[in-house]
Amino acid sequence: MTGLKKTVAAALIAGMAFLLAACGDSENGSQTGTEPSASGGTHLNFSCYSYSNSMDPVTNVNSSWCFLRYGVGECLFRFDENVVVENALCDSYETEDYTTWVLHIRDGVRFSNGNQVTPTVVRESLERVYAAEADGTGNSTPSQYVTFASIEADDAAGTVTLVCDSQTVNLPGILAYPWYAIVDTSVIDSEVIGTGPYYVTAVSENSTVDLAKNEYYWDGEVPYDTIRIYLTEDSSTKAMALKSGDVDLAENITTPSDLAELEADPAYHVSTTAGVRLGNSYFNFNGILGNEALRQAIQYAVDDETMCEVTVGGMYTAGCSVLPSSLSYGYDQLTDPYAYDLDKAVQVLDEAGIVDTDGDGCRELDGQNINLNYLAYSSRNLDEFAQAVAITLESIGIGCTVTVQDYDTALANQSAGNFDMITSNANVVPTGDPTGFLGNWYSGNSDSYGYYTNEEYDALYEQLLAETDADEQLSLITRMQQLLIDDAATLVHGYYNSTFASRTDAVSGADITPMDYYWITTKIQPAE
Repeated sequence: MTGLKKTVAAALIAGMAFLLAACGDSENGSQTGTEPSASGGTHLNFSCYSYSNSMDPVTNVNSSWCFLRYGVGECLFRFDENVVVENALCDSYETEDYTTWVLHIRDGVRFSNGNQVTPTVVRESLERVYAAEADGTGNSTPSQYVTFASIEADDAAGTVTLVCDSQTVNLPGILAYPWYAIVDTSVIDSEVIGTGPYYVTAVSENSTVDLAKNEYYWDGEVPYDTIRIYLTEDSSTKAMALKSGDVDLAENITTPSDLAELEADPAYHVSTTAGVRLGNSYFNFNGILGNEALRQAIQYAVDDETMCEVTVGGMYTAGCSVLPSSLSYGYDQLTDPYAYDLDKAVQVLDEAGIVDTDGDGCRELDGQNINLNYLAYSSRNLDEFAQAVAITLESIGIGCTVTVQDYDTALANQSAGNFDMITSNANVVPTGDPTGFLGNWYSGNSDSYGYYTNEEYDALYEQLLAETDADEQLSLITRMQQLLIDDAATLVHGYYNSTFASRTDAVSGADITPMDYYWITTKIQPAE
């Protein structure tokens, strides 16, 4: 597996777009989409945004997250509520040099279909996600975080030995990322089976996902016999369903008035976690936004304070860096040379010769009217940000067409480079620290995030990958943030607060954690 190169598919592979159709497990039984409550037993109705039509970790980043979020899949490691990595399917490990790691696979763990989780299956599962990246059959990019010279399984000893291509200090945190979730490779051609507390029994694409209790679950009692997930695009619709009793739990109600009403009513429990999610828009450096003056003008023109406080009603806190101000990564040492100044934006464009020569109200670059292709999706207020940015840019003569797409389509277009700007909301400490996220702007990875390249940034990132001293890590991370700011490498909107809202008469334990890979867990139980 040495030297695997990233070749991301230009579009989602049709055959992979929805592997869930056959996710019902024949041994455990399969429902046909009838109302789960009709079968009796404990039942939960959960409403969330439709992040992906797949749960296969190889399909794309969001499909891997859904695999974990719905309680269907698990990784070798996981994060607790304090973002500290802990053992999961791996119950112990050892390393002497941070290059060779020996992981012991927990004894007695079964997939939801009853098959054993063996070191060989773990090896095959990890190799599969790398192979899909290499041959372009998937859009997940595990090599962004780590590559392996070899992966060896010893079923007799119960171990998997991973030899990294380079020293990798945070391998347990990396292996807690959803891309590395373990699937049953013996049945993967027909269904996606994991080790989580629930398994999929029926799917109605973009509508519902039905789950049932995994009778083989290894980590305690599973509280619900059945769960129905309602895939809901509109935030107010989620709030209405919660208030009417049609659902018991809802993820990320982003309409400020709805959220305030729920918070004020003791009939509902609203759990909020802050500080680890960035709302931003990537620039495509291979297109018109390779022009530095144009990027700088956009930075000057956008009033992030007003957008965060007014446009999206305080759902975000404004900031200038890709790492949130609430995290301890040197934010107070950074300087923002592009603070909001609409007159300065106009000045930069004029001085660069990006002007309107024919009086049609649209500035031109290289003889062509500027019309930015701005892609967005509606999750977490991102479409509202995009519309507000477009209105601002058009006011200074920069044409901008916003297209709101479902997440899978937007991600495929992002991977293929079919955009000038594209919105994003991402966890910036996906492996427990920001190194992996900062890798989005490393030239070896950035073709999925806008083709940014800077030799100084690359050198700092490579140094960070091998650095073990905490103070030096902080220094490198701070310098990398400042480079991205100075280069106008991405348009930062602000830092998002994630929420769960539940009915107190129906649900207990519904608290969202900073690492929101975990939504449906065994901690969420029927109210007593």
